Amino acid sequence: MRIDYADLRAVLASLTAGEDDVVALMATVACEVHQRDDRFDWTGFYRVVAPELLKIGPYQGGHGCLVIPFSRGVCGAAARTGEVQLVADVDAFPGHIACASSTRSEIVLPVRDKAGVLLGVFDIDSDQPDAFDETDAQGLTRVLAEVFAQ
Repeated sequence: MRIDYADLRAVLASLTAGEDDVVALMATVACEVHQRDDRFDWTGFYRVVAPELLKIGPYQGGHGCLVIPFSRGVCGAAARTGEVQLVADVDAFPGHIACASSTRSEIVLPVRDKAGVLLGVFDIDSDQPDAFDETDAQGLTRVLAEVFAQ
């Protein structure tokens, strides 16, 4: 099954209406996104907790890394650059952090509030190579903007 981003946005709008707690929003997004696509092996957030430092937030799937500096890995690159990271082969990404040996590809998106402040990153791992594309990047970017920048 492949994710329907329009349906996901509608469901999340209903579930998150009026909610302003960032952790509650992250938990809801992680749960809803994770269940909607067979490609998604690990789905979750890493929160900015200090300058240049991410810590694990709400997620679905196996254990994730607990702490990721902005200087390391795909999540760090998304936080550092503010750009979506589409990684077809994690083994080819310089400095990739292997939180799970089964991960083959990854997409990581920066998450900002309505003022543009970086809250963290949204990370989806797949056990399939080259699992993500520009449709996912655009769909997830819109979902995150609608939930966190409202």
